[in-house]
Amino acid sequence: MNISEPKIVIGHREHLWILLSEALQLEHMIMCQYLFAQFSLKDGARDGLTADQADAVDRWRTMVRGIAIEEMLHMALVANLMSAIGAAPNFGRPNFPQRSGYFPAEVRLDLLPFGEQALDHFLFLERPEGMQRDDGSEFVETASPRDPVDPRETLPRGQEYATIGHLYRGIADGLRNLSSRLGERAVFVGSPHVQATPELFRWPQLVSVTDLESALVAVEKIIEQGEGALGDWETAHYGRFLSIRREFDAMLRADPTFEPARPALAAFLRQPFDIPTAQPLITDAEARRIAELAGLTYELILGVLLRVFTHTDESDAQLGTLLDAALALMAKVLQPLGTALTTLPVGSSYPGRTTGFAFEMHYVLGNMTPHREPAWALLAERGRMLAHRCSQVVAEQSHHADLPAVTGEAAAHAHAIADALTAQVPAELRPAPSAVRGAT
Repeated sequence: MNISEPKIVIGHREHLWILLSEALQLEHMIMCQYLFAQFSLKDGARDGLTADQADAVDRWRTMVRGIAIEEMLHMALVANLMSAIGAAPNFGRPNFPQRSGYFPAEVRLDLLPFGEQALDHFLFLERPEGMQRDDGSEFVETASPRDPVDPRETLPRGQEYATIGHLYRGIADGLRNLSSRLGERAVFVGSPHVQATPELFRWPQLVSVTDLESALVAVEKIIEQGEGALGDWETAHYGRFLSIRREFDAMLRADPTFEPARPALAAFLRQPFDIPTAQPLITDAEARRIAELAGLTYELILGVLLRVFTHTDESDAQLGTLLDAALALMAKVLQPLGTALTTLPVGSSYPGRTTGFAFEMHYVLGNMTPHREPAWALLAERGRMLAHRCSQVVAEQSHHADLPAVTGEAAAHAHAIADALTAQVPAELRPAPSAVRGAT
């Protein structure tokens, strides 16, 4: 461990609560960064790649997507930790970019297409604790470090940590200390009923958190996958990104013109409400339509997952419906839409740049009502809105040869998901049959 790294202070439950909330935001935003880079990767010969280059890019796409999926696992693990101590998980987060200051001074986040800058940034974020490594040259520290927290402070606030592993080791120490001082049962007050289980998620690596032992296992799982356990990082996120970077460097030496990704620029439908500096806005009409569909999909994914992690009296079958909807939305709707978006121009203000999905947050995201029936009614309504809008976009004239097929498949999946959600809503809470499908 680097002795200059400040100690994480957890003097009471609220210190732990805010650190877990920040960890959940951080994992969420890191996942978005990886998905953005993966969306930007080119598609073989149709994008001008040689056979060897296309094979490499396909390998990288699979690896980055796999790491992004593991970041989703980390989100689930942190959500379980929060539920276990009595806190409600929430997937709200700030908009990109967050270059310096929202998180600790050294933790800076932005959406970049796959390439040297992105890989250097990913390696910096995933580096093992105590390892010295520079962030990408675009990421300059502009904020001062947070002042150290005194254990006697009653109001919680953010703390400094140099690496993600440093944050989680601090959380683990805090869990031990609180359990020792307050008693384990007094710390883990959450109901086991609300835990996301490996059986429900069909994800053996997921850990249900009900006591100190299972909490420490969950924390260690996150550390192992990110930086590696006890310095063994070859198969962890850090090691996998390092192998990609080395192969990429070798291919650049062989062909300095090699460009594995489209020049995607994170661009918004409107100026983010929580970012003071002007951000790129999409003006191309086709790109705006696809970006809106991707935004509706992303919002629905978060809403569905929030219900999973804050459910009340749902049956296992209903929780399975929610999870199936979330997975289908991610793989069959957001993935193709996010990828297709990177083939479209941002607009005349950004010549030569294509549109990258900015994972736009339009408001401060909160949990829905805790009551099951109205919560499902709202999710189903949003699902129908997405399906209806997808169908509208399919019907609109497009000059882009591939988009009708992409949006058509997205529409079909969105309608199936909306129907599955609507089937769980009591008949009296559904819209009238004569209502336009998807209207609110």
